[in-house]
Amino acid sequence: MTSTGAVEREGGQVGGGPAGLAERAVDVARIAAEHAQAMDQDRRPHPAVVHAVVDAGFARHFVPARWGGDAGTFAGLVDAVTATGAGCAAAAWVASLSAFVSRMAAHLPEDGQREVWADGPDALLVGALMPVGRAEPVPGGWRLSGKWSFISAVDFAQWALVCATTRSGDGTAPHARYFAVPRSACTVLDTWFSVGMRGTGSNTLVLEEVFVPARMSFARDRAMDGTGSMSPAPCHRVPLKAVNGLSFVAPVLGAARGMLTEWTDWGATKAAGGGDVLNAARDAGFRDVLARTAGELDAAELLVHRVAVTADEGAVTGLLTARGARDCALASELLLAAVNRVFRATGTSGQTAGGPFERAWRDVNSATSHLVLRMDPAAAAYAEQVLAHR
Repeated sequence: MTSTGAVEREGGQVGGGPAGLAERAVDVARIAAEHAQAMDQDRRPHPAVVHAVVDAGFARHFVPARWGGDAGTFAGLVDAVTATGAGCAAAAWVASLSAFVSRMAAHLPEDGQREVWADGPDALLVGALMPVGRAEPVPGGWRLSGKWSFISAVDFAQWALVCATTRSGDGTAPHARYFAVPRSACTVLDTWFSVGMRGTGSNTLVLEEVFVPARMSFARDRAMDGTGSMSPAPCHRVPLKAVNGLSFVAPVLGAARGMLTEWTDWGATKAAGGGDVLNAARDAGFRDVLARTAGELDAAELLVHRVAVTADEGAVTGLLTARGARDCALASELLLAAVNRVFRATGTSGQTAGGPFERAWRDVNSATSHLVLRMDPAAAAYAEQVLAHR
């Protein structure tokens, strides 16, 4: 035990490290697949899926070792989220964000971190990254109000990390800050009626004049630049903008792989006309869709893994950060094209509502529309960095 009562883990890894998480994610995918249809209908995660995500170690993956967490790698998380996404994109989304929001919470002051993880490293945190709230400085902290939309799995969280604009007590220019607020202080509005990713339960969180102690807040720039965490672990020194795309593209990669696996057996049987499925290789339509789609998924995975490995190696220059955002956006486009091709290839017979393909198709089309995965801002940042280094 340390002087603060935190648990020290030798090597900063528990539960077998990244490989262990990826292995446990296979079970999460199985459980998620069993409940995927119900999650889609109910517009929220199933409790059994949330429990499986936490039990597998997603919530603790980036928690600092001093609080009992794994302080793990980005590559390890990408593999685990991808495996989960093969069972259900919404479950993978929840798993991914639970890890990434905890990584951001590692930028809180020490007393704040101690409070968040007082009951252990498996606390489920949800996040709102955009500064749409308002915080007024008051003695001892801040008075926080706001309404944040699209907060995935908010109904199951212990803590919410939200962003708001505030002014300093000395009257300097407004700036953005993150605030950790217990879920019990929040009101949740049932607003999630999306076409896709319905099972994420991404409802609206509301705070009205909630007092937040100073220990539960940090400047947004600290997370964006990767300069504010007291943790020595490499994962806490990576700028948010260098890895933000990973949290959203990895679930899509998993969903696309799951859809292709499902379609391969279905499409081969159909192309073979009920005979030996090996005959499907002679069907030009089947083999073209299979080869092109599998190739695009492999290309997207290579791009995503390069972003993760670059972050794990600590290569966070401006150019490499911009390249990472570009790679995630490009991978997203490849995955969207691949999934749309497979869905078209199912024909009318494969597009039945509630069938094995339409939910994955809706989920991928919805997920890839996320602002972080759009090419335009990524391309602008990349071009700026390239031209600056000429």
